[in-house]
Amino acid sequence: MYDLLVVGAGPYGLSIASHAAAAGLNLRVLGRPMASWRDHMPRGMFLKSEPWASNLADPGGRWRLDTYCATQGLTARHADPIPVATFAAYGLWFAHHAVPRVDERMVSRLTARPAGFEAVTEDGEVLRARTVALAVGVMPFVEVPSPLRGLHPALISHSSHHSDLERFRGRDVTVIGGGQAALETAALLAEQGTRVRVLARADGLSWNDVPPPWQRPWWQSARAPHSGLGCGWRNWFYAERPGLFRHLPEPTRARITATALGPAGAWWVRDRVEQAVEVLLDREVASARAVTGGVRLETVSRTGERYSLETGHVIAATGFRPTLNRLGLLSEELRGSLATAVDGSPAVGRDFESSHPGLFMGGLVTASAFGPAMRFVHGATFTATTLVRGVCRRLRTTPPVGRIPAAVGRGRAEAVRADH
Repeated sequence: MYDLLVVGAGPYGLSIASHAAAAGLNLRVLGRPMASWRDHMPRGMFLKSEPWASNLADPGGRWRLDTYCATQGLTARHADPIPVATFAAYGLWFAHHAVPRVDERMVSRLTARPAGFEAVTEDGEVLRARTVALAVGVMPFVEVPSPLRGLHPALISHSSHHSDLERFRGRDVTVIGGGQAALETAALLAEQGTRVRVLARADGLSWNDVPPPWQRPWWQSARAPHSGLGCGWRNWFYAERPGLFRHLPEPTRARITATALGPAGAWWVRDRVEQAVEVLLDREVASARAVTGGVRLETVSRTGERYSLETGHVIAATGFRPTLNRLGLLSEELRGSLATAVDGSPAVGRDFESSHPGLFMGGLVTASAFGPAMRFVHGATFTATTLVRGVCRRLRTTPPVGRIPAAVGRGRAEAVRADH
């Protein structure tokens, strides 16, 4: 039986595995390394985060992004975007150097047992572990607006469904959303000859500013310090103090998680959009239906004005919603036993442990507890160090237990806070 089973091999899963290995835990890591970055982002995309804020986390800090870039004759510089393909390759390099061998099979089912947990792989092998760290990334949580969900996949897709936009060359495509995924996808489509438009609910697009120089007068740094989530003290707090963020009142955490660092395009994609992409603002999709040659969208403005448009395909760049009910790999009994936060995500305590003893979580699914940093690679360092410390504490002080009482599992996040 393993001490720890890490489910997921993206930035969070690999960082957790690196720290667990350094702590001497007998662990197994399952998942295709960097799968979201390799398979679900089109060629030509760039990281929005600064290179220095995009490191995966090993205890010694040896396997950084800039170190990898140096081995490839590249330079990771402040305010110089890194291609997603380079970042994905960096993740594979990190896995080779900082993590025990990764088993690339997927976990199809995770069940709680009296002695810990039982995981079934996609080909039917059963693995047992005393503790589990779920780091499943964003793909289980794809969010598509309800009016579009009934359309055939040939007519509607999510922005994360594409590693290659070539099939849209010469076609008509409407991208829904006003954030980086929508705007960069639209720019790439326009640059390959697709007739593309962006449809957004907001009455204007937001753009991030060019970051200030890394070296600048002390008074500028004091007024708006750099952080892994951008400049300013508020962003610094989210990026560098997620442990303190967890102590904010739950309604405050929920509001910040839902609104902070909202939809905005990176400064380096702005000209590419404004010069080549039609933008339709203040429009929300009210209904959609298949028509000859594509989709007919009925949209409505905030003042009730209605507009119609026809398009060949709709790409919903509408983000992710990390709710417990979308964690389909959890057995029904285990999923039903877990406490939830107000936004429907699994509640976690100070060490990222869920309300079921021994089941830990990392990544986007913990944003409601630890804040916006968990939506970015930058949050992996705090997560890995804190979560593995919690795993060690659990293995050392508390024997594995079976399913917690259903009454506790149906409780809200207060149940987790009481035990943590």
